Amino acid sequence: MSILKDVLAELFSMFVADARLTLAILAVVAIAALMINATGLPALLGGAFLLVACIAVLILSVKREAQRRQKP
Repeated sequence: MSILKDVLAELFSMFVADARLTLAILAVVAIAALMINATGLPALLGGAFLLVACIAVLILSVKREAQRRQKP
């Protein structure tokens, strides 16, 4: 039971460690869902938006972290 508790705690800390990244990805997913449901956008285009936006969020997050670590 202790191993399961440790694994769940580690998974939780992965998502909480970078709250900005988590919130940005959740926002992208919500926007993609709204675009598909509200505008009737084909699911394939919504999926493409989701892919591109998630990659952009990830790149921006990595860039921000690299700049933060570079500062003295």
